[in-house]
Amino acid sequence: MRLGLALGYWGRGPDPAHRELVQEAERLGYDSAWTAEAWGSDAFTPLAWLAAHTTRIRLGTAIAQMSARSPTATAMQALTLDHLSGGRVLLGLGLSGPQVVEGWYGRPFPASPLTATREYVDIVRQVLRREGPVRLDGRFHQHPYRGPDATGLGKPLKPITHPLRPTLPLLLGAEGPRNIAQTIEIADGWLPLYWSPLRPELYEQTLAGAREDFLIAPMARATVCDDIAEGLLPVKATLAFYIGGMGHTTRNFHADLMARMGYEDEARHIQRLFADGRREDAIRAVPDAFADEISLVGPRARIAERLEAWRASRITDLLITGATPTTLRVLADLTR
Repeated sequence: MRLGLALGYWGRGPDPAHRELVQEAERLGYDSAWTAEAWGSDAFTPLAWLAAHTTRIRLGTAIAQMSARSPTATAMQALTLDHLSGGRVLLGLGLSGPQVVEGWYGRPFPASPLTATREYVDIVRQVLRREGPVRLDGRFHQHPYRGPDATGLGKPLKPITHPLRPTLPLLLGAEGPRNIAQTIEIADGWLPLYWSPLRPELYEQTLAGAREDFLIAPMARATVCDDIAEGLLPVKATLAFYIGGMGHTTRNFHADLMARMGYEDEARHIQRLFADGRREDAIRAVPDAFADEISLVGPRARIAERLEAWRASRITDLLITGATPTTLRVLADLTR
């Protein structure tokens, strides 16, 4: 099990500690560092900056949102950054949900998310392989474009720049069982939002067909502390935001995932509280047990004990969020 550092997306502005944190992770032997995007900072620009200040650590997007760019634009950014970083890019993509896709990106949420994802990945793969001009007559993506407003002058093209790695790893953020099954089929890895090492039965059947080199890289907040309840508060705050605020009450993939993990009543209660503007109550409504099983919080000895369950699971990479230099060092020491 490799270790990664997940920085997420910016809040009000860039975190001045990120560069030194990634450099420390690289020094400690961490395999990867990851950025994200929602409706503020983008995922690729910080990675380019980090690439200039590191030499070995791999650089991933977890996740870059598909609705933010056309597939060819995403492939261009990935191949450009892969050249500049010396072949260190891991391209993590996700579709997001209707609230973000239509509210922020001003695009229709696809009626068939699985088909839209499959087409998107197909085009990115074509660009990176550079075997010929990009062609796809898809439901959501056409190359050349053939919509009712098309000029008819579109020409199939292949990238001018030769990609450094035609097999640049592509991972997908997927939550539903059918989406995960398709991810295993078309991608090189899976970026789970929540992973519980205590519930292997949730994943066994779906992952049965995954090849040996398939990457599974969940995120988990790690905090070395004496007060477990206090240490869980940031985990609960993030959960409340995703379950209550990252989607509509009638269609929220994160809440649905929590429900499938055995907390359906709690998930719906959190949604209602958040929708009513009672954010603090929504945070308190997140069960400590759920926050605890998807994170690594507590004294060093407790983290060491609980880490064994993560190492025994199917995951290949553990992406640490909310890390401090102390936490990075403790996790590096425990996994050596």
